[in-house]
Amino acid sequence: MNWDIIQGKWKQLKGQAQEKWGELTNDDLDQIDGNKDQLAGKLQEKYGWTKEDADKEINDYFRDK
Repeated sequence: MNWDIIQGKWKQLKGQAQEKWGELTNDDLDQIDGNKDQLAGKLQEKYGWTKEDADKEINDYFRDK
């Protein structure tokens, strides 16, 4: 899915994102506000992933949304 569409639907998708990545808080998701780079940064922080791993995880998850 195009990331512009994800940003537009972020309020609807953030609940699904929190189910997928349970370490992310509501405050984290509100701060991210659909920004892919911020989401990747939070995933790196919470899970200890590299930027490449976080980007792959995000792309894999949102590919079918």
